[in-house]
Amino acid sequence: MNVLLAEVAQATQRLADAGVPSPRFDAEELAAFVHGVKRGELHGVSDADFDARYWEAVARREAREPLQHITGRAFFRYLELQVGPGVFVPRPETESVVGWAIDAVRAMDVVEPLIVDLCTGSGAIALALAQEVPRSRVHAVELDEGALLWARKNVEGSRVVLQRGDALTALPELDGQVDLVISNPPYIPLTEWEYVAPEARDHDPQLALFSGEDGLDVIRGLERTAHRLLRPGGVVVIEHADTQGGQVPWIFTEERGWADAADHPDLNKRPRFATARKAMP
Repeated sequence: MNVLLAEVAQATQRLADAGVPSPRFDAEELAAFVHGVKRGELHGVSDADFDARYWEAVARREAREPLQHITGRAFFRYLELQVGPGVFVPRPETESVVGWAIDAVRAMDVVEPLIVDLCTGSGAIALALAQEVPRSRVHAVELDEGALLWARKNVEGSRVVLQRGDALTALPELDGQVDLVISNPPYIPLTEWEYVAPEARDHDPQLALFSGEDGLDVIRGLERTAHRLLRPGGVVVIEHADTQGGQVPWIFTEERGWADAADHPDLNKRPRFATARKAMP
């Protein structure tokens, strides 16, 4: 075994002891980042090329600094995004939310679908939709100035139109025209602060995490925003916590102008996002 692989094995154990959820992946990803190779190429790094800065990176991860803050990058569907302090790091579970949204937009058979991503953070959702629905017109809205710095870097050169604004009052000029509204909003109850993983609690912006006593305050507001923006027959897709399955669809009631409200599971078969269709008049 070469030196680097031996060090990765040692780092894996250290990260596991620190409670890191995916110690081997993270140890390999940090090694690949420090040495400028892909994870599958670690065996090819010669002993002479071993870089001791690897252990600095491992120590940061051991202290539960997010992996993506150390490497400065996050992978989301087919994208590589720039991330760091001040922006919510996109999670793998959100990829299935976007996958459902892409299928829904394609099924609409609209030539140039109009899409709005509220609480865009790094821009991950908006950029994935722009990339995978080629003729879409995508608008992204973010309130937090720190997150906007990263979103601007990521959307540069793309078709995504990014603007600073409050998701609850954004884009009045698009009222009644939008085909899809999508959001990964804050949804953690304030009462659960102490149970949140340190990577999120200590490093993600609080604005992107917490939303009132039951975690649903922002989603209640987004229900009104989505209804205002969507055309009749347009669709809303909102991520929520797996513990909120069953609660969110009840926010999108027939009395409030919705149809077909439903929950959907993530890859782990846990309820992860809710969808609804704006009712026809």
